[in-house]
Amino acid sequence: MFSGKEFPSSSSFLAAYASMAGSIMMAQSIANQLSHLIPHHVRSYLSSTLRYFFKPQSPILTLVIDESTGIARNQVYDASETYLCTKVSPNTERLKISKTPTEKNLTIKLEKGEKIVDNYEGVELQWRLVFAEAEKNDSHNPFQPRNVEKRWFELSFHRDHKETILGSYIPYILEKAKSIKEEVRVLKMHTLNNSQGYGGIKWESINLEHPATFETLAMEPDLKNIVIEDLNRFVKRKDFYKRVGRAWKRGYLLYGPPGTGKSSLVAAMANHLKFDVYDLQLANIMRDSDLRRLFLATGNRSILVIEDIDCSLDLPDRRQVSKDGDGRKQHDVQLTLSGLLNFIDGLWSSCGDERIIIFTTNHRDRLDPALLRPGRMDMHIHMSYCTTHGFRVLASNYLGINGYHTLFGEIEDLIKTTEVTPAQVAEELMKSEDSNIALEGVVKLLKRKKLEGDELFDEGAKKVGIQEAKRQKVENKRRVSVRINSGKKTNKRRCS
Repeated sequence: MFSGKEFPSSSSFLAAYASMAGSIMMAQSIANQLSHLIPHHVRSYLSSTLRYFFKPQSPILTLVIDESTGIARNQVYDASETYLCTKVSPNTERLKISKTPTEKNLTIKLEKGEKIVDNYEGVELQWRLVFAEAEKNDSHNPFQPRNVEKRWFELSFHRDHKETILGSYIPYILEKAKSIKEEVRVLKMHTLNNSQGYGGIKWESINLEHPATFETLAMEPDLKNIVIEDLNRFVKRKDFYKRVGRAWKRGYLLYGPPGTGKSSLVAAMANHLKFDVYDLQLANIMRDSDLRRLFLATGNRSILVIEDIDCSLDLPDRRQVSKDGDGRKQHDVQLTLSGLLNFIDGLWSSCGDERIIIFTTNHRDRLDPALLRPGRMDMHIHMSYCTTHGFRVLASNYLGINGYHTLFGEIEDLIKTTEVTPAQVAEELMKSEDSNIALEGVVKLLKRKKLEGDELFDEGAKKVGIQEAKRQKVENKRRVSVRINSGKKTNKRRCS
């Protein structure tokens, strides 16, 4: 039994409840008044701070690995993508697979939202691929892509293992991915895609399947050996470039008439070094900043090709017009020569290792001298018309003739006095599998070319003769005029 003093009376309980309710209402009123006085961002900060102190901390730590870091690719993301392809388990529900005709195995990648569980030194790690659509900052900017997807990996684990993951697991992934890529390496040809990516333009790739090698090139042996030795020396001199304070890159200029094998030489260099190729069309680049972004997005051990540089640099000021609510709005965009020079030989050129830049042109004399100096175009390679040695290589490649043929003597005599490109000779050799018929076609081609050349020479000589005759006629008139004027002056002196 309890006495009545141990329990409050109903009247005192109601009074306490009323007092508490009044205090709550007063606090709410004060809070509402303060909410109008305290800025929103301050309230948000205070709210998040309170939640931090009163919410129990999760034992799970999540690392976010973005696809890019600013304007450059994130190497950790690329390595993670390669590494996780080897960690697919029977529990994985969705995967992306692909295969090209030249690949031996399937290429496997994670689908968005898919999870992979990995174990490292007894630590369980959970990977997740996340996709999200990026927002446009300026709806009136025509160069900013629409509906660009951002991608990143989330790596979650117990926070007690943070040092192990950052200090050992991530470096392990980088090395493992490097070895995987080298083991199944397939050369890639990268080209520009204007639909999305960095600033509206990015690289996309296909397998490089060009079969050209130095053995199949219709080049003079001495020049071929010089190029091979230069390439081999370049890839072995990482420490040298670092010691002398130069970016580990090299520039080549391939110049000569169309059809002399410039593109085939690029493919042979790529196959020799096992370098990917990036085909950069300057006509598609509107701004110097786009050029820098694309350069930073190229990988190490790569060849960047800029074809027909003499035509690409003839870029007038271009304007891209977009409309907004107030009318027409113009955006001046221009790729400048100074921007290109800084790209190939300025501070930006040091952002990457073991890179080769190849320029091609049909007219070296049209290039700005600033482009031709060492450090930009270190080695100039003249791709000439077909020679007797080049013809022998082509005959071996297309007809399998490695020795003597009765038509070789006539063909080689004609080649010595005729300007014909390796591409033109190769086209004739492809017309028949019968070596006699194919070589007879080459003879006809060379005779026709020689005749055309002689006619052009005669026509040119005739024009020169006519011009010389006109010049001589003008000179004779001038001399006659001088003699007449001199005679008049003499007569005047005699009269005086």
